[in-house]
Amino acid sequence: MWNLTDVTEIRYLGEYRHHIVFDDGTSGEVDLAEYLDKGPVFAPLRELEFFRQARIDGGTISWPSGANIAPESLYERIAGC
Repeated sequence: MWNLTDVTEIRYLGEYRHHIVFDDGTSGEVDLAEYLDKGPVFAPLRELEFFRQARIDGGTISWPSGANIAPESLYERIAGC
């Protein structure tokens, strides 16, 4: 269960994968390829160079296009909730 934790670290691993660390110590690898077809805001992420521009903003992973992924979704995928 997600407990309002924030993403504190992201590290690009290759392809469409990032290693993500939360402020409670939970961490793991997440393949984000499924988001590439989720709408026009995610379309630029198909370019790996753009995908690699991920940053932490508002406690979650985001990109210059305005795309972001809810931290609770990331947490659930990593923690297996």
